[in-house]
Amino acid sequence: MFFEKLIDRYISQYQMNLIHTHYAEVENMYQQMRGWRHDYRNHIQVLKSYAATDDIESIKKYLNELDTDLNTIDTTIKTGNKMTDAIFNSKISLAKSKNITIIADAHVPVELSCSGLDLCIIIGNLFDNAIEACLPLPENQRIIRVYIDMKNTQLYISFTNFTASKKMKKYNGRFPTTKGKGHGFGLVRIDTIIKRYSGYISRNSEDGVFTTEILLPQN
Repeated sequence: MFFEKLIDRYISQYQMNLIHTHYAEVENMYQQMRGWRHDYRNHIQVLKSYAATDDIESIKKYLNELDTDLNTIDTTIKTGNKMTDAIFNSKISLAKSKNITIIADAHVPVELSCSGLDLCIIIGNLFDNAIEACLPLPENQRIIRVYIDMKNTQLYISFTNFTASKKMKKYNGRFPTTKGKGHGFGLVRIDTIIKRYSGYISRNSEDGVFTTEILLPQN
């Protein structure tokens, strides 16, 4: 029991440090974006001055520089919640590095009644499990679909991914991890968080597709 609590504490601290690191990175990107908007009028004035002298080449060069500058601060997904953006874009970057296609539509309120850290742990672990399940597949079949939005007073989270197994079987009411003995902490942590908020979780495996659906009360 002591050993399990020690491991759980270690994982919690590791995930907290990781999330706060990514959060700081996203906060920096938001600041850069605000700065870019602040300079918008100056950029327009420069372009107008080039246009007044018909200096097309300078206009093209300036626009290319602006485009490059904006691309460096543009995030893949903007959910509306900074902490969620941090873990979202981190995992999407990881998935893309493994040639996994991400199809995402996510909208998260700025203010949540549940802990932002708990939400990031849920999303992070769901991404990790989906990425792991996709890897044995040919690259053109590696797809993860994510949908997050409010449904009345509850935050709805859906993750769907293809798997190598046509239909996974449950053991003791739980789908097993493919990482081997000693793993599976992510699934337990998700279930623990959902239970704490009196939420709902459903996992389903059918025809080579694995789906997780979660409802988190926000009132």
